[in-house]
Amino acid sequence: MLARFGKYGRVLAALALVVLSAAPAMAQAEAGESVGFLSKQAMALFAAAFAIGIGTISTALGQGNAIGKAMEAIGRNPEAAGTIRTTLLIGLAFIESLCIYALVIAFMAIGHAG
Repeated sequence: MLARFGKYGRVLAALALVVLSAAPAMAQAEAGESVGFLSKQAMALFAAAFAIGIGTISTALGQGNAIGKAMEAIGRNPEAAGTIRTTLLIGLAFIESLCIYALVIAFMAIGHAG
């Protein structure tokens, strides 16, 4: 199943397994206690950094791919450049909104840090 996702899918699957395996350890801590060698505040800050990192990397890859495909399409059909450009800008706005959602999630995690 992972073969069809490629290299990036395998890396994201490995990161998801690491994050999911840490969930039982985080559930066992009391309100003020630390989890292993990390405190609850450190885990929240790590979650914020992780959310921003994954959010920005994935949106950057998506935007680069979209711009590259749009330039190829304009090169093949220069008469449709206006329509392609408009569609590209709307698509880039939607892609960028995902990065903003990651920023909001990071701010929420920092807010839970204390």
